[in-house]
Amino acid sequence: MIVVLKKSASQSEIDHIIEKIEALGLTVHLSKGVERTIIGVIGDEAILRNQPLDILPGVEKVMPILKPYKLVSREFKPDNSVIDINGVKIGNNKIVVIAGPCSVESKESLIEIANAVKKAGARCLRGGAFKPRTSPYSFQGLGVEGLEYLNEARKETGLKVVTELMDPRDTEAVVKYADVIQIGARNIQNFKLLMEVGKQKKPVLLKRGLSTTIKELLMSAEYIMSQGNYNVIFCERGIRTFENSTRNTLDLSAIPVIKELSHLPVVVDPSHAVGRWKLVASMSKAAIAAGADGLLLEVHNNPEGALCDGGQSLLPAKFASLMDELRLIARAIGREI
Repeated sequence: MIVVLKKSASQSEIDHIIEKIEALGLTVHLSKGVERTIIGVIGDEAILRNQPLDILPGVEKVMPILKPYKLVSREFKPDNSVIDINGVKIGNNKIVVIAGPCSVESKESLIEIANAVKKAGARCLRGGAFKPRTSPYSFQGLGVEGLEYLNEARKETGLKVVTELMDPRDTEAVVKYADVIQIGARNIQNFKLLMEVGKQKKPVLLKRGLSTTIKELLMSAEYIMSQGNYNVIFCERGIRTFENSTRNTLDLSAIPVIKELSHLPVVVDPSHAVGRWKLVASMSKAAIAAGADGLLLEVHNNPEGALCDGGQSLLPAKFASLMDELRLIARAIGREI
């Protein structure tokens, strides 16, 4: 249920409405938009049926939210959400590029890559300290040591850090070093983990799973937001289909579909989607043209020696050239990088 307030509603009237709702044992989520302030009411709707909230001072109307994802929906928040990553804002007119190696391998290599992507125009640094791998014998990441290297790279370059959390037991360490907590494709329906990051104040980059429908993706975001963390960024990174010419099938239609259903920003990870560096540039351009709010790109200074996903990583020089091309496309659709 959503309670739409009048433009003239005073703060005391808003406080009174919230007090009435909470007295019924329901949860309140306040959304202040450009045109309207909306109060989202989460809980047993049967309780509300006999409660005439529409007669309270400051209330314009009371409406049901028809979607199963309440807080994620545009019904709850008609305006686009802009997520603030410690000064870097994503979801507005400026497209944010997040770049770096798939996994953190050494401090020297990471800082070299970080400086290169920063010079080319990236605003955030990606890098996995904890790596989910298909084989238990593959490189699993440096753990806390990798987080410390990410922190060193942030100090030197000023780039914001995006890194993955896999285990709730590592939450404290990741929260200490990350500016954005990434939830990977394999953990999209790890509901305990989603609720754990929902209790944090850090932005969350939520990656679509290999076989996850858009509705399931939105419901996973609802788990996070239901715990009070509204700073969620969706990431389309390709889904599993019958096609095997690429690592996954990049679903670019997900961008406008998600934006129609939700107020949250959407970024695209073409590197994991296609799995081949030669295809990354074209899919990056297509993602920007389709309305993506950002890109998540893998860049490595020695792809042949990379411990993880070297075949889909761009060399720094190729990344810099791609950034120049992306600026032209962004300008053509009235945006900037």
